[in-house]
Amino acid sequence: MSESKKHPAQRRYPPELKERAVRMAREVADQEGSWSGVIPRVAKRLGVGVESLRGWIKQAEIDSGHAPGMSSAESVRVAELERENRELRRANEILMAASAFFARELDPRLPR
Repeated sequence: MSESKKHPAQRRYPPELKERAVRMAREVADQEGSWSGVIPRVAKRLGVGVESLRGWIKQAEIDSGHAPGMSSAESVRVAELERENRELRRANEILMAASAFFARELDPRLPR
């Protein structure tokens, strides 16, 4: 695959920029009394993607309790629990294999 066909690396924006962008978009929407066209204008002014800003605003609404959905803190916790669950399943598989191995070694009636 040539370099021009690869997807660009995902840009990471600092949390301060995200907070500033959300705050700015809310202020402009409040001043104008409407969200119509606010997100693209603010995104262009700050040099961020329109859909990125839209997602940040949506997540900020969820985190503040003004919209239904999973908060950022809940998302982090779920990811931690999923990672822990994978590790525990792997450890359990290793222990079960070791247990079966030693059972075969210690019991002369079982096939080796």
